[in-house]
Amino acid sequence: MIRPLRLVVITGSTRDGRFGPTVTSWFTGLASSVSEMDLDVVDLADIELPVAHPAWGAQPSASVAGLGARLDAADAFVIVTPEYNHSFPAVLKNAIDLFRAEWRAKPVGFVSYGGQGGGLRAVEQLRLVFAELHATSVRDSVSFHGAASVFDGGRPVDPAISHSAGVNMLEQLAWWGSALRSAREARPYAEAA
Repeated sequence: MIRPLRLVVITGSTRDGRFGPTVTSWFTGLASSVSEMDLDVVDLADIELPVAHPAWGAQPSASVAGLGARLDAADAFVIVTPEYNHSFPAVLKNAIDLFRAEWRAKPVGFVSYGGQGGGLRAVEQLRLVFAELHATSVRDSVSFHGAASVFDGGRPVDPAISHSAGVNMLEQLAWWGSALRSAREARPYAEAA
């Protein structure tokens, strides 16, 4: 019996009055209805992360160790991010930078939201960051332009496009997640020195 893939969905904003939980809720509802992945939802607002990173080899705090264990257990990731000043939130970069091996040789998808750009500039920068961590970003993503005006009652006003984009991304994550998990099990991924 094939075990389901574990998908960690990360809400990447902690700002007061943020819209991220609405977008995350929509996405996890979609993922639950169309995929057989086990979901683990991480809201960075609920995790105490240090601003000053520990020295290499130092023992992490309990909250950092707990998040690390959740990331390590993942087969794939989805980052839900707004766009702040044509980039992604500092708290998200902090959370990413606290870890290295936990991201390695795993696929990453993106659900972004924002104003006219729909968070796509944040996604383009995140693709570069995850490439450095030896993670594979999938081609398709979901973006909500003018997010506050395209949601009503926690759901997209015109769900057809976002549903289709979400399903396409989930299918790519499932393919890459399965392929990379099999590859990691057959031959653990080693980063070049």
